[in-house]
Amino acid sequence: MKPSINAISLNAAYDAYPVLQDVSFSVHKGEFFIVIGPNGSGKTTLLKILSRVLPFQKGTLEIEGLPMARYSRRSLARIMALVPQSAPEDLPFTVRELILMARAPRMGLLGLERDHDVRVAEEAMTFTGVKTLAERKMDQLSGGERQRVFIARAICQEPEIILLDEPTASLDLAHQVRVMDLMEKLREEKGLTIVMVSHDINLAAMYGNRLMLLKEGRIIKMGLPVEVLTFETLEKTYGCPLLVDKSPLGNFQRVTLVPKKFINEEFQTFASQEKPCLNADATPFKKKGT
Repeated sequence: MKPSINAISLNAAYDAYPVLQDVSFSVHKGEFFIVIGPNGSGKTTLLKILSRVLPFQKGTLEIEGLPMARYSRRSLARIMALVPQSAPEDLPFTVRELILMARAPRMGLLGLERDHDVRVAEEAMTFTGVKTLAERKMDQLSGGERQRVFIARAICQEPEIILLDEPTASLDLAHQVRVMDLMEKLREEKGLTIVMVSHDINLAAMYGNRLMLLKEGRIIKMGLPVEVLTFETLEKTYGCPLLVDKSPLGNFQRVTLVPKKFINEEFQTFASQEKPCLNADATPFKKKGT
């Protein structure tokens, strides 16, 4: 089976400044693939290239087995949907109107909505829990509600791939989990391929089937969360003190940032051993105020 996305030696630059350098990866059908990395590592640029918002200078990019160049914007929109990092607040549309706009790539020459288009929009609103908001204007919604509306809009396109740029960045904890659970539900129930850019390493560890870690436009590591989220790799990539241990929720890692005031020589030795489980009495943190 051909991968949903296949990239070989992608290179991209802004003027003379390289942003992506020899980036090669594949995303399998029905996979939850999460791209992580520090600021300026090229994550958002990669997503824009995948969605054809930006061009790339060198390399090969195939979507569902066809070169990107073979797709018109309309045909690509039938396969791929993009959920932006932050949903605009000042859109002069109701929730229903905005979601129905996603049917444009599948409408006829006159652009008239059919019963099927309306039915798909209704199903997308129900699936994302925004049907009760259908007649409200976008500027009347909270950040979490707007984000779910844009996810509903993406679903309404009936794509095979959904791209998400930092979908949880501006949300509180409860809404972060709701968005991530919704993505998992889409993958499991509808078989969609999910590609997400995220700064939240712990969410990536809990939800990602595979992770790709970028730094300065290059792939540092790619694989299962347990393979990518190691103390050695993360410390070198992010350049800050952190602790990697086993999450109490399951067989995946938990990453904790460590403020400078808690660091001593014992901690450095302890952290580098990557203990699978930690115990408050055994953790050699400095006490506050010492």
